[in-house]
Amino acid sequence: MDAPVRVTLAGAGNAFGDGGMLQTCVHVQAAGSDGALLVDCGATALPGLKRLGLQPGDVSVVAVSHLHGDHFGGLPFLILDGQFTRRVRPLHLVGPPGLEARLERAMEVLFPGSASVSRRFPVHVHEVAPGSSALVEDVEVRAYEADHAAGAAALALRVKVGGRTIAYSGDSAWTDTLIDVADGADLFLCEGYTFDRAVRHHLHVPELIARLDRLRCRRLLLTHAGPQVLARRAELDLELAEDGMVLEV
Repeated sequence: MDAPVRVTLAGAGNAFGDGGMLQTCVHVQAAGSDGALLVDCGATALPGLKRLGLQPGDVSVVAVSHLHGDHFGGLPFLILDGQFTRRVRPLHLVGPPGLEARLERAMEVLFPGSASVSRRFPVHVHEVAPGSSALVEDVEVRAYEADHAAGAAALALRVKVGGRTIAYSGDSAWTDTLIDVADGADLFLCEGYTFDRAVRHHLHVPELIARLDRLRCRRLLLTHAGPQVLARRAELDLELAEDGMVLEV
């Protein structure tokens, strides 16, 4: 059996900081590797990583589920941090079609002129449509169609790192595609946003609970929880993600 892969939640919350949590940023590192993967990179990713002693310069691949700020808005800061810390390691960004253009616009809005600056390290953007995959730096990212509106395709993801499979719903209402996303995964990071009242394009926890017997994953962890879900933390028979949580899968 391969050595465990370490998964660290540098951000486990939603866009609005409910529960005082940071936006989505999942740090994944295989044992013995000097590179790391991020699954999503919300606007709070840098402080989330740095407060845990995780070096942004070690991140070689970022897998992005969709182009909302709480999932990709940390990329301009990650890139500029690399520029000012003299990073040389290439950075690979894997995400939905439209990622490259949206990133350029975001960088120009936040830091005018930054999109065209020459840097010591290359930034490679790999756009993956639902049903396709990319293999970069020994990380395989497979894309599935999520039910979410983001001005571009929204993805659920399966990533393979160090012999382990981590599945991620991204933001999505329930869709049977999530059964395939989670199938056989060592860890399934699944949105659990609402409980009392469903919100369009987001996962309603009662709908998830009703289908748990169809999810064949080894461990399920709820992320992106809203106030209704956080208020039921003690009574839910589901594991909720927390900022700073460290898992070995």
